[in-house]
Order: sequence, then structure tokens, then C-alpha cells
Amino acid sequence: METRAPYVLIGAFVLAAILAVFGFVYWLNNTGGIGPRTTYRVQFQGPVPGLLVGAGVLFNGIRVGEVAELGLAQDNPRFVNATISVASATPVRPDTRVGLDFQGLTGVPVVALEGGTSVAKSGEVVTLIADAGAGQSMTQAARDALRRVDSVLEDNAGPLKDTIANFKTFSDGLARNTDKLDGIVAGIEKLTGGGASAPKRTYDLRAPQDIGPVGKALSASLAIPEPTAIAMLQTQRMLFSPVRDTPNFAEFLWSDSIPKLVQARLIDSFENYDIAHAPLRTDLGQADYQLLIDIRRFRIATDDEPRAEIVLSARIVNKNGGVIASRIIETSEKFDKVEPAASVEAFEAAFSHIAKELVHWTVASAGAE
Repeated sequence: METRAPYVLIGAFVLAAILAVFGFVYWLNNTGGIGPRTTYRVQFQGPVPGLLVGAGVLFNGIRVGEVAELGLAQDNPRFVNATISVASATPVRPDTRVGLDFQGLTGVPVVALEGGTSVAKSGEVVTLIADAGAGQSMTQAARDALRRVDSVLEDNAGPLKDTIANFKTFSDGLARNTDKLDGIVAGIEKLTGGGASAPKRTYDLRAPQDIGPVGKALSASLAIPEPTAIAMLQTQRMLFSPVRDTPNFAEFLWSDSIPKLVQARLIDSFENYDIAHAPLRTDLGQADYQLLIDIRRFRIATDDEPRAEIVLSARIVNKNGGVIASRIIETSEKFDKVEPAASVEAFEAAFSHIAKELVHWTVASAGAE
């Protein structure tokens, strides 16, 4: 029995294949990436390593076409001319920037287009000029940079050699004077209060308790403003004459600056004498008299036996600014060992003598009842 070929099925298959081919071509020419194309000429002013016909063309990172043709410029063998074919809708402008981009781990080169603001004339075929050095790969750019560095080093070999020699001389000098440098740094830390140091220890000055019997009392109001003093005395540190290095006083501090401390303890002394007629700390425009104190000395003298020295200049001034009495009161108190506790005890004894004398003199000079 003769087998009959299924001519109908074969014919249907062939027809479907032909339709599929025509559909693929139609898709490719419209939505599949070929579609309407515009051709542009690109000129590279240097080598384009690895760029091949068929390489992709990207506009702002989006693939829009491919390289259609490559060739050397006949008028300048250093230039490379390329023809790119991109989708007609791509907004290529005369000032669109052109370069090469290297993609992937293998560094496949593609033509990269970016931006542009100018509008091309209708029908004009644009020739795009690539940026200088656009064809350089990262490796080539690194080689060029190293070549320039090498050239700079070669041109300045002599000065660089002298500089290195000077650094060596300087470092040798530092090594020889390490101990001196440590001393300088320690001195700077001590001067600025920096570095790791022990906590400061504060010492107060006590006013005398036994001023004497209140035989007389102030008949007028009295104010004791903050004493005046030179800048050296505006401190909480212990002062020495002559100036000397005293490590055991490194953490020493008076409880306040010397002028404020003297003011507070003088007021305490007047209060211990007669609390009912104690002076004011400042003149509020109501005091009849002011006791003005200028501190001349408040230090430890070490030129002979160590002693605490206090010298005050005192003036009693009325409301009109007239000086009704003035005098200089000074005293000193010897002590055995130059250390904080003994020196503070000597200062308290010296201040007690001055405070008692100043209280009785003020009461007698400013009028008594």
C-alpha cells in the first residue's frame, strides 16, 4: 500500500516558517534594536585600543547603537575615524561629548556619548570630536602618570638628594639631643598646665581670731574693694624671690587669686574685731570711707633664710576721694623648710600681724565712737 505524504501539513509548516522569518525581520527593524538609524562620524585624536566594528555605542550609559566602521585618518595618521550608527531618536548634538569606556572585567571598549545642549541643524551630518586622551585605558593612564613622575624626579634628583641628606642630619641631631628635647617638652607641659599631673591641692589663708578687745568701734561705714596688684600677683600660685624651681609646689594653689584672698581675709579680720560694724566688700555708694589696699609683695624670699613676705600699701579715702590717712605695712615670718604646709603657716603668722595692725589703724583713723 502506497504511503501518501501529508502535503497539507508540510505546506502549513513551510508557510509558518516564512511568516516567522518576515515577523522577526519586521521586529528587528522596528522594536528589536535596528529600526530607523542615523549615522555620525567620530574622530579620535589618538589610539583606540581594542575598539572593534560592532562594538556598542552608549548614550548616558544606555546602549543606542554600534560602531559601523573604523579607519585611519588619511590627513593625520595619529587620528582614528569611526562611523557609528545609532537609533534616530538618540538626542546627539554637535557638542555631545565622546569618549571610550571600558566595561566588564576584561575591559571591553565601547563608544560613550554624554549630554550636549546645542541643537543640530536639520539634515546636517554631525562630526563628533572625541576628548583628548579618550582612548587611554586605565593602564595607559597609569603608565603616563608614572612617566611624568619619573621625569620630575629625574629633573630634581640633585635637590631631592640634598633634602634627604638634610633630613638625615636633622634626625641625627634629634637623636643626639633626645634628653634635652624631653626636658623642653616637659617644661612646655608644665608652663601650659598640660600633661598628666597630680591633682592640684588648694591652701587657704586664715584670718586672725584674736584682734584685741573692742575698745573702739567704727562710727562710720567702711568698704574694702578688691586690692590692686601688678599682673604677677594676680595668681593662685606661690611666688618666689628669686624665682626658683620648686617641684614640691607644682600642685600648690591658693584658694583664690592673691588680691581676692587678701580682701576676703581682711574683711574676716574686721568682722572678728567688731561684727556689728564690719566693712562692705564693695562701695555701693553708701560707705563713708573706703580702705584701698595695694599689694606690693606676697611671696617667699629664699635669698637667705626662707621667709614669707607681705607688704601692703593702705589708704583711707572719704566720699569725696580725699585721702585722710595712708601708710605702708610690711612684715615677714621665717620658717625652716620650703614646703607648702610650713610656708602657709608662715604666711598666716605674717598676715595676722598685718591684719591686726591694719584694723586698729583704720579704726583710729576713720573715727571711732
